[in-house]
Amino acid sequence: MLRVASFVAALLLTGACARHVDLTTPTDTSEPRATANPSTPAPTTTPTTTPVPDQPQMAFDKRNRPAWLDEKISQHMAARVQNPPIRVLSYQYNGQTVYYESAPCCDNFSTLYDAKGVVLCRPDGGITGRGDGNCADFEKKRTNEQLVWQDPRER
Repeated sequence: MLRVASFVAALLLTGACARHVDLTTPTDTSEPRATANPSTPAPTTTPTTTPVPDQPQMAFDKRNRPAWLDEKISQHMAARVQNPPIRVLSYQYNGQTVYYESAPCCDNFSTLYDAKGVVLCRPDGGITGRGDGNCADFEKKRTNEQLVWQDPRER
């Protein structure tokens, strides 16, 4: 403890901690003006945010969706809203149509299903973010991505 106190005292005596920093806040409310540096935008007194109009709800193609997937979607809709929202995407992988279900959050695994609803693997997520390792080539070999469903509810 004595060594720490000696070290702090030495820093104070040498001026290492005695740096003077000026902080100024612009208070000019005049009209916007040009600046000397063309890469620096001119200050403005008007709001710089533009409201985003309400987005229409996405329509999903239900024609080729398997019954097991409709049931899984119903289960998601009956549960509380996740953040980020659950998404289901279809891909072509190893010559077959597969369905990728995103993870609800954080270190959870995503799930990859075959066309019959059988779990093939957990392609990503978990503590390492690399899934269960049973389909490590999924990201490289998947093609023809299509959004099948995304939870439309807001959190």
